[in-house]
Amino acid sequence: MAEAITVISTTGKRKTAIARVRLQLGAGKILVNGRTLEDYFPREVSRMVIHQPFETVSGVGRYDVSATVCGGGLSGQADALRHGISRALEKFDEALRASLKKKGFLTRDARKKERKKYGQKGARARFQFSKR
Repeated sequence: MAEAITVISTTGKRKTAIARVRLQLGAGKILVNGRTLEDYFPREVSRMVIHQPFETVSGVGRYDVSATVCGGGLSGQADALRHGISRALEKFDEALRASLKKKGFLTRDARKKERKKYGQKGARARFQFSKR
């Protein structure tokens, strides 16, 4: 079944970052917004986060990824890309779902920034109060 479908397209999200991912069998090349992974994500931690789904399913170097990422910061974009890659791998082969789900890669991290409230300094922080 995996041979019949050549390119899988999915989206991954985290905070305000959205990653549109295209996955296909290949040599392990990862392109993000037309640039190499090392060029787009200079931090080693971000690259490690992106490679986690492949390491979980023993698919390092077996898939080519082309992604378009927008919104958020680099850390949120890396997490969105990991989410998108995990969903694409699951679509590619349903047998990989159990291992990806166990690691929590298929779950959308719903945490977002809390809004600032009126009469306060921030989301939770209040202005200083003086009793006397």
